[in-house]
Amino acid sequence: MRLNNRPLYLITDHTNLTNQEFLQKIELACRSGVGMVQLRQKSGTSLEIYQIALQVKQITDRYKVPLIVDDRLDIAQAVAADGVHLGQSDLPVDVARKILGPNKIIGATAKTLKQAKLAEELGADYLGVGAIFPTTTHVKTVHTSVETLGKIKRLVQIPVYAIGGLTADNVSAVAPAHVNGIAVVSAIMHADDPVETTKKLRDAVEQVIINS
Repeated sequence: MRLNNRPLYLITDHTNLTNQEFLQKIELACRSGVGMVQLRQKSGTSLEIYQIALQVKQITDRYKVPLIVDDRLDIAQAVAADGVHLGQSDLPVDVARKILGPNKIIGATAKTLKQAKLAEELGADYLGVGAIFPTTTHVKTVHTSVETLGKIKRLVQIPVYAIGGLTADNVSAVAPAHVNGIAVVSAIMHADDPVETTKKLRDAVEQVIINS
C-alpha cells in the first residue's frame, strides 16, 4: 500500500477515555481527514488489545484508512491490519518483514541518522521521527531537533513523519525539514472537537508540505 498523499497520521491514546469515546474520536478523525491510524495500546491483556483492535479495524476499513498496530506484530496479524510500527526496542524491521511479507506496511521509529538509515536498509516503509516538541502522552520521548529531522529526510528515500507535540498552530516549525507528513496523538485524541481539529490539522500540514 502506497503512503503518498497521507500527510496526517493519527496515533491513538486511550488515556481517560471510555471505549465508546475512544472509538468515536477515531471515527470522527477518519471522517475528517486522517490518512493513517496507528493503534497504540500500552496496557491491557493480549485479548483486550485484540478486541479493541478489531473494533478500530472496522472503523478504518469503513473509511479506507490503513491501520497500523504499534509494537504488537501478533495483534497486527490477528486482525489483518495493514501493518505494524516498530520502536528501537521492538523486533528488528527485517525480522518483521520476513513474518509479514512484502505487502504489509512497516514503520520504524528513528531519532538519529544511523537509526534512520538502518531502518530503511532493513526494509521499513516509513519513519516516525521525534519528539519535535514536548508531549503530554505517557510514552517516553527524546527531543529531536528540526535540523536532525531534515537531515534524516534528506538521507532516506522513504516517507518521513514528524511526531511530538505538533498542532495546527506549530506545525509550520517542521517546514524546513520537508517531511511527508506529521503524526499526532493528543492534538486529536484529547480534542473537544475532533472534527474541527482534524480539519485544521490537515489544512495546516498540507500547507507546510506544499510550501516547504
